Amino acid sequence: MTHRNGQTGIGNELSIQHLSKRYASAQAEGGQLQVLQNINLHASAGSFVSIVGASGCGKSTLLRLILGLDDEYEGRIELDGKPIQGTGLERGIVFQDHRLFPWLTVEQNILVGLRNAPLSSAEKKERVAEHVALVGLAGFEQSWPHQISGGMAQRVAIARGLVNRPRVLLLDEPFGALDALTRARLQNELQRIWQTERITMLLVTHDVDEAVYLGDQVVVMEPHPGRIRRIVDVDLPRPRHRSDPRFIALRDDVLGDFLEPQALARAA
Repeated sequence: MTHRNGQTGIGNELSIQHLSKRYASAQAEGGQLQVLQNINLHASAGSFVSIVGASGCGKSTLLRLILGLDDEYEGRIELDGKPIQGTGLERGIVFQDHRLFPWLTVEQNILVGLRNAPLSSAEKKERVAEHVALVGLAGFEQSWPHQISGGMAQRVAIARGLVNRPRVLLLDEPFGALDALTRARLQNELQRIWQTERITMLLVTHDVDEAVYLGDQVVVMEPHPGRIRRIVDVDLPRPRHRSDPRFIALRDDVLGDFLEPQALARAA
């Protein structure tokens, strides 16, 4: 199947093998803090993978390594069988803070994502218009960041992350700063965009409900050092409904991984 971005969903396969990461730390034993330990993860082309875990389990560090912001680690990170080396246009990212430039309009903020793209001005203009429509912001192209809501600003950030048509989009708590209603709406929007674009997406979140609602798989991580506790397949049809007993059972199953240590601590 060919999707609107001209990609087939084939060729966006991400593979992480025996990945470990340490940082120098005077406080840690041996002078090094183990942040990630033996991470093995496979994201098939066009899949949506949710990574959930408590603070300190290395979720954001994992995204930094995939993005190519840090190349000092053990193991391998490959896209389509080729090692990732540095940053590249084939990997986009959306942060919790939308990070829009206040002196640029919505349209101009999205255009920033094409700064290094080998496109003509006309092609860039067309690409920006396409992605304004994709995230539902038609009519707001000339608005300034202070004139739009937080949810709309995050839509701009998503459009900017997608405008290069990356093969993998990384999402680092993209809805964490939003109110519950706006968050739920944008989760639906992100699901719609993913189904349209069909690129590989990796979402990092603290929200188990969000992880199960959006993911084909939920990767449950635990801290000190950050490692994968288990990977849960979410075999539910889309669109998903939070009132579906199967959804509730899956969510509660994953949530149990985080409640269990607290229960054991109380028992002790």
